[in-house]
Amino acid sequence: MSIILFDEMKTASPPRFATEDEFEAWCDEDTKAEYVDGEVIVMTPASIEHDSGETTLGNLIDLFVKKNKLGWVSSTGNFQVRLRSGLRRCPDIIFVEKSRIDIIQKTYIAGAPDLVVEFVSPDSVIRDWHEKYIEYEAAGICEYWIIDQDQQRAVVYSLGDDRRYQPIALKDGRLYSRVLSGFWVKVEWFWQDSSFDTYKMAKEIGIIER
Repeated sequence: MSIILFDEMKTASPPRFATEDEFEAWCDEDTKAEYVDGEVIVMTPASIEHDSGETTLGNLIDLFVKKNKLGWVSSTGNFQVRLRSGLRRCPDIIFVEKSRIDIIQKTYIAGAPDLVVEFVSPDSVIRDWHEKYIEYEAAGICEYWIIDQDQQRAVVYSLGDDRRYQPIALKDGRLYSRVLSGFWVKVEWFWQDSSFDTYKMAKEIGIIER
């Protein structure tokens, strides 16, 4: 494996390989990139559907968390989670319970959040459905949401007592969270066009008064 030196990384195009220290020095707040055992993965720009869905769900979760004073939420898709040495991912949405807020560092989260969400894009199908599923399960992330708008498929995985993921069954077309007790969304909301009515959704869920 060839290593690009830090001085070269400042002026070169995005590196393909680097040490974790080099990656951390190179990857600034405007760059969305992940790091997997020496390989640097620069993320492609999101589609309007992906961005709208991520923003909507992120806003709903953030409103729910703030209303109930549950913890911290990031829905920028650009905040790194260091799951272990040599592995940094950027989930689309992250929730950390308030009792574990100390794992949030200035530029990354040190360890497993309580809940993460990934919106699948054409270039992330294998990464989201397989690679991250394995990594998030192994890291002990309690809940993993995968929203695949192209395939109109959405699953919420919950970590069981055996430390393995099990899907939470849909109820009346709704996805429910166990980590965020009382929070749910209708899966059909993700299959519509980009004109999400977040305010209407928040009222239906009960986050804000009707």
